[in-house]
Amino acid sequence: MNSSVWVNSLVWVLTLLYSLGVVGMALYGLHAAWLATVALRHGQRTDRRAHTQDGAPAAPPLPAPPLHLDAASPANAASPADAAWPAVTVQLPVYNERHVVCRLLRAAAALDYPAGRLQVQLLDDSNDETTELAERTAAELRGAGANVRVVRREGRSGYKAGALAHALPQATGDFIVIFDADFLPPPVFLKQVIAPFLAPGAEDVAFVQGRWAHLNRNYSLLTRAQALALDGHFGIEQPARAATGLPFGFNGSAGAWRRSAIEDPAVGGWQADTLCEDLDLAYRAQLAGWRGIFVITAAAPAEVPPQLLAFKRQQARWATGSVQTLVKLGGRVARSPWPLRSRVGGLFHLGNYLIHPLLLILLVVSVPLTMLGAAPPGLLGALSIASLGPPLLYALAEYRLHPREWLRNWAVLPLLMLFGLGVAWNNAGAVWRGLRTQGGAFARTPKFRIESTSDRWQASGYRLPISRQMAAEAALGLLAALGVVIGLRSNNWWSMLFLGLCALAFGVMVGVELWQALAARRPAQRVALRHRPVRSQPLNELQHADVGLDARRESLTPVPAEIRSESRTSGAGGSGGRSSHS
Repeated sequence: MNSSVWVNSLVWVLTLLYSLGVVGMALYGLHAAWLATVALRHGQRTDRRAHTQDGAPAAPPLPAPPLHLDAASPANAASPADAAWPAVTVQLPVYNERHVVCRLLRAAAALDYPAGRLQVQLLDDSNDETTELAERTAAELRGAGANVRVVRREGRSGYKAGALAHALPQATGDFIVIFDADFLPPPVFLKQVIAPFLAPGAEDVAFVQGRWAHLNRNYSLLTRAQALALDGHFGIEQPARAATGLPFGFNGSAGAWRRSAIEDPAVGGWQADTLCEDLDLAYRAQLAGWRGIFVITAAAPAEVPPQLLAFKRQQARWATGSVQTLVKLGGRVARSPWPLRSRVGGLFHLGNYLIHPLLLILLVVSVPLTMLGAAPPGLLGALSIASLGPPLLYALAEYRLHPREWLRNWAVLPLLMLFGLGVAWNNAGAVWRGLRTQGGAFARTPKFRIESTSDRWQASGYRLPISRQMAAEAALGLLAALGVVIGLRSNNWWSMLFLGLCALAFGVMVGVELWQALAARRPAQRVALRHRPVRSQPLNELQHADVGLDARRESLTPVPAEIRSESRTSGAGGSGGRSSHS
């Protein structure tokens, strides 16, 4: 085989890989645009009731839950008498969370619910001073009349799923409400997520998912970018899937489960063979004929990771767990009696993180194609219009949730795009682990109790050390920069924008990681990735400032002073490590 034939064959293979990557990216962008359009259309209806899809009569189809948007909806209806509220157990799974465990317990005990019908379980797998803090706070709350118990177990088998399964037999509630360690639910939240279960015709509702808001959105540009991404998910993606009857996931926190649905033999309870036990359980419940409800007006603020490495760890866990769920349940979804739209939507949802290997493929093949002077088929360029889908989705999400500040919130989109590209190596590796393995170590996302711009995380023992992935990210950034140089010299412009963005994205990842590592060595200084100084706000103001939609629908009960004033003096020492909880 002469050299020209070899080169032509190589170009053909590279062009095929490039085309597959572009088509996959276009499908992702079109899907985002479709979700945005659906949310825009359905968001104008104020009291949408559940409807049933056409499906095979042999098994229950997947119905669409109501999309609660205003005070006329069941979630905001007049509260039933105290005697009508069912027994509820609030479960708080934690592992080594000394910065936030006391605040979490006090917030759970302060939830507005009839006395005698609320049980709080702290599921504590910790091996540091978290346990002592939790026991002391629980004793204080019991002395004040709250039903609060700390649940311990031998070992940490199954991590978060194992802790939830272990504590369920000790729960007294007919409904289980779950909060991760960094959440600070307002007192009204509990009734907001329990009320939909009590509506007529809701006997088949397995779970109710609330919306995540943000305690520390304005801490840095990094936290603002993450908040924008989360707003897109909770402001558009989840309500759009719910409104159209597509399967959707339980997010693992700020939501409620019907206990009988968890214990349904057809569902199978909490299982630890994926790192997204919440997504796994939600899909198994929906495949068994149960349904879910998303309540956009029920919002619980939580901490957005202020450390880039913590963000990457969280992303990797979600990517691995989602792909593990795809491997586990994808066949059942494809063979289910759901309508074709629901089956395709479910598979697309479970495979959402496959976009990151596609990004790496595009990067890796673009450079040699540029070196060989080849250009992909011109038709692929027309697919670039699909790239408008994600920006549209995020703009609509911000306008829906924060109409007065939507443009300011949306303005960090370029940075979100860079982080989305820069995390491709991290998430592609996580996808590969999800395709090859079941379960695995549940690496927790460190929580630092960041509530204002004056708070620091750099001196915490939970801070993560520099990752070895940084070398691979630097190499990918240099590869992309090489492609840009080659393209400029050969006047091969078709790949310049993408390769330039990749070079900048991986450069940002490496630069921020190094910057934050250096900041941690200078604890006396306030060094962070910041957009500008922001007025430090007390926690009750922060809740109102970024809860969004529901803060405009009804006034939130102020956070009790003892929660806001919880001492942070337990904060600087100790060790982090891998964990069982998010």
